[in-house]
Amino acid sequence: MTSIRQVKTVCGYCGTGCGLILEVEDNKIIKIRGDKEAPVNKGQTCVKGAFAYQYVHAPERLNTPMIKKAGKLVKATWEEAYDFIASRLSEIKNDFGPDAISMFACARTTNESNYITQKFMRAAVGSNNIDGCNRT
Repeated sequence: MTSIRQVKTVCGYCGTGCGLILEVEDNKIIKIRGDKEAPVNKGQTCVKGAFAYQYVHAPERLNTPMIKKAGKLVKATWEEAYDFIASRLSEIKNDFGPDAISMFACARTTNESNYITQKFMRAAVGSNNIDGCNRT
């Protein structure tokens, strides 16, 4: 007989930081509810925070980087993926200039992550071409 355990966490769906309580059975999330003790949301959740957790256990979810080699996507190490990204960004910047690169920031991440994203684009790449869907 399996038991359901409760795990307190912070929602990762946006940067607000709502407190959640996960109900977990056999290492799978089966229900989510708001944490009434969390000062940010006081037990309330949005639809995404409460119901958009099925992707965590989706069988088609990627769990390793993929790089296209010889026309096919193949698994790669994180080091290979980072090297490939850095190489391609450098090539594009050298061939076409920094304004040929743009970045789309994520509304599901923290303000700190979005800050470092824009800092990377402006300081490392040299472009102000950054946008995101975190506006209403």
